[in-house]
Amino acid sequence: MPDIIWHFLYNVFMRTALPLNIFPIENDGYHIKVAIKVNGKNTSMILDTGASRTVFDETRITEFVGDNSIKEHDKLSSGLGTNSMTSKKVLIDNLQLGEIEITDYDATILDLTHVNQSYEKLELEPVDGILGGDILNDYEAIIDYSKQKLVLIKS
Repeated sequence: MPDIIWHFLYNVFMRTALPLNIFPIENDGYHIKVAIKVNGKNTSMILDTGASRTVFDETRITEFVGDNSIKEHDKLSSGLGTNSMTSKKVLIDNLQLGEIEITDYDATILDLTHVNQSYEKLELEPVDGILGGDILNDYEAIIDYSKQKLVLIKS
């Protein structure tokens, strides 16, 4: 393929593939983890197609953005076993998902302590957040279980 055509296709439809860690939870299903970067630092995220938005844990996000950036948010969030969870907001300068870079991402912050406590009881590493439907939809996510990859397409 001539370089000019490759360059055009790459700029119109950029693809990236991120490795997935698919692991069993107490012989009762599976969770999927994916690594992304927040402001240049590695994070561990649960991939959740049922989550409407990508969220970050309020106790862990300060490692990536600092305390001063987090703002109170008067909206209640539902899901994760509750319908009355208060949320906060933070503007993340840079999210890196493989080759795809998202700048000035308006992130939701939730208390994910109960998720990490469950992981701790199962002797699993904690997570920094949940990669949800907003990013998965915007980047036409394809979850390839056989190759254990998350493919994202930026068009």
